[in-house]
Amino acid sequence: MSRAKTIIVNTMLLTAVSLLMRSVGMVFQVWLTRKIGAAGIGLFQLIMSVSMLAATFAISGIRFAATRLVSMELGAGNESGARAAVKRCLAYAFCFGTAASLFLWFGAPVVGGVWIGDGRTVLSLRVLSLSLTPYALSAVFAGYFTAVRRVVKSAAVSVAEQLIRILAIVIALGASAGRGLEISCAVVVAGGVAGEMSAFLMLAALYLLEKRGWWAVAAERGLTRRMLGIAAPLALSAYARSALSTLQHLLVPRGFKKAGASAEKALADYGTVHGMVFPILMFPSALFYSFAELVVPELTDAQVRGDKERISELVSRSLRLCLFFSVGFMACMWGFGNELGSAVYGSGDTGRYLAGLAWLMPIMYLDSVTDGMLRGLGQQMYCMAYNILDSAVSVTLVYLLLPRFALAGYVFMIAFTEIFNFALSLNRLRRVTVIRFSAGRALKSLLAAFGAVNFTRLAAAFLRFPASRTAAALAMNISLCFAIYAALLMLLGCLDASETAGVKNFFAGIVKRAPAWYTDAVKNHLKIGGRKNV
Repeated sequence: MSRAKTIIVNTMLLTAVSLLMRSVGMVFQVWLTRKIGAAGIGLFQLIMSVSMLAATFAISGIRFAATRLVSMELGAGNESGARAAVKRCLAYAFCFGTAASLFLWFGAPVVGGVWIGDGRTVLSLRVLSLSLTPYALSAVFAGYFTAVRRVVKSAAVSVAEQLIRILAIVIALGASAGRGLEISCAVVVAGGVAGEMSAFLMLAALYLLEKRGWWAVAAERGLTRRMLGIAAPLALSAYARSALSTLQHLLVPRGFKKAGASAEKALADYGTVHGMVFPILMFPSALFYSFAELVVPELTDAQVRGDKERISELVSRSLRLCLFFSVGFMACMWGFGNELGSAVYGSGDTGRYLAGLAWLMPIMYLDSVTDGMLRGLGQQMYCMAYNILDSAVSVTLVYLLLPRFALAGYVFMIAFTEIFNFALSLNRLRRVTVIRFSAGRALKSLLAAFGAVNFTRLAAAFLRFPASRTAAALAMNISLCFAIYAALLMLLGCLDASETAGVKNFFAGIVKRAPAWYTDAVKNHLKIGGRKNV
């Protein structure tokens, strides 16, 4: 299989798995919201902000270091060096993961009582500490499987881990019903710990089956120095950004309270934006995050070979396709965000925020892909500087704006920092490679996207199945909108010949493999609409 086909197949695989996991996670999030409420989700999000900081220290840049180091060794034809790299990375991950676990276990009273300002989080933080060492070790195995382009193994483990986590939480929450938010949050965290430990055991078993006798690998000179040279800048960047991000999240409810909200209302507002709105906004990003991860070894390999044309081709096409897809999703979210928020959460506020923040989707998605490509080209130091600066600006704006403007100030902060970070990253990418991109195509994609939304609205009104009526009708409206958008992209010449063929095959596959319940729903709605219009 060619390299291009390998990227496509692995991207499709990771995307399918990620979409499946996000779909299951979305259903679970809705169920969890109904179980513990918006305030409970807000409290849980605060725990997760500390979790993010602890997890950042636990992995300390080792996943990307494992991917890049193994890719470099295999690119040089050094199989033993790749095995040695995994061994060094595992030792590194064990040390940092264990240190993070011990710190969080013993520091939980201070972190929960002083940093978060809510003693109900202490139990959850101690439970969370048990997952940090297996999480760090799992990151090495996942990085290895990405480097050798066998992502099916880590993808399968991710699905199993998610199912184990959700099953454990559902069972435990049912057994602990009515015991308050402290126990409920601890149960949710414990489910995540069970999933993380299971994932580590499965990944370790898969690696041992693939690489028998890897403990006997001879040492490679300079490997530790190179590993630290890759991981250390990423770790320092992640420490600073994660610490600032955690500080930002901890300041948000306090800012809302200074603006006049009660403690429960502050947690509820925070939970609405971060626990309900952003999971939906980021749901389609599975495609781009998968690609951003898989393009790292390809760019590294091209850089090692000095193939500048290949690098330019990968970067240009990645940005172009990311823009086209994200603009389509943005238009769908803008056009149907209100209905989607009501259908998923039964919340008008959620729907309004979805529609209002939809325009940020292309910026957020392009930024993630740009950062991934910069790391693949060895520009992690610049990513570090940009991410730290972005987080510092975020904290400053939260501190200054929230006590006065409350939720409106928070939304402005999110928008400003996303644009700021992307502008810096894109400028750096332009300096290290040639980006072939047409502003005319970008404008055409915007016209096509909003034209598709308006046409879909007219068609829905004509056929008499508004998006707010049923979940099936909403799904049909969004599917129709994206199909029209893809057709307009092809008609306006935004896609080249290979991309046009790919889009046609994609939609042909959807029609061919559409589940019976979906096609029956379409037929029924068309029949109903036809009779009403006679």
